Amino acid sequence: MRWLSRIRRAFLVVLAAALVTPAFSAQSNQQSLEIVLQSPQTTVAEDSFNLALVAHGGFLPYTWSLIEGQLPPGLKMHPHKGTITGVATTPGEYHFKLAVADSTIPHQQAQRDLTIIVVAGIRLDWKQPPRVQDTTISGSAVVTNQTGHTIDLTVIVVAVNSIGRATALGYQHFTLAAQAASPEIPFSSSPGPGTYFVRADAAAHRKSGHPIYRVSKQTDAKLEVTQF
Repeated sequence: MRWLSRIRRAFLVVLAAALVTPAFSAQSNQQSLEIVLQSPQTTVAEDSFNLALVAHGGFLPYTWSLIEGQLPPGLKMHPHKGTITGVATTPGEYHFKLAVADSTIPHQQAQRDLTIIVVAGIRLDWKQPPRVQDTTISGSAVVTNQTGHTIDLTVIVVAVNSIGRATALGYQHFTLAAQAASPEIPFSSSPGPGTYFVRADAAAHRKSGHPIYRVSKQTDAKLEVTQF
């Protein structure tokens, strides 16, 4: 019966080859792992953020990691979901490097740089910088709504003297459309003799009431009001 044993051995060899060859073929034809390039992402501070990370090639599931730099404060990477989510709290431009690994042994890996830009919900600028004319401090400001929502906006401008006493120079409350700049906001008052700096504060909230955006601006040089 040696011939029967030989046939059996030959059959097992052929069967093993049939099982191994497809796996080897899939491995050899496997597409190289790469992260899909994404343009810089922009979000507004205090708004919800959700970014899906995308890779091609290799074998699922993927595992993501942060290998260089840092995410904006308030955002978190989810290694197995392939997402970056959260609420960014601090405006700025954040550059970092991501890595992804597939499920093969040994793992294929790929890396890619990414940038997330966090902008303030509202921006406050002097239209006419504060100045002294006779006994009056005057000027104007403008507020830009950088969110995608209509907001209720309040702007208060004060002059603060050397002992901390504040004199109101101007006050405005109005609705501002998404991605729009406000009309010029004038302010003017005679706070009395003394040395002052001027501070403008703007606070806004969505119609839904959340979140609240705040920004302030203050003169660098002090202003002198003299009595004559």
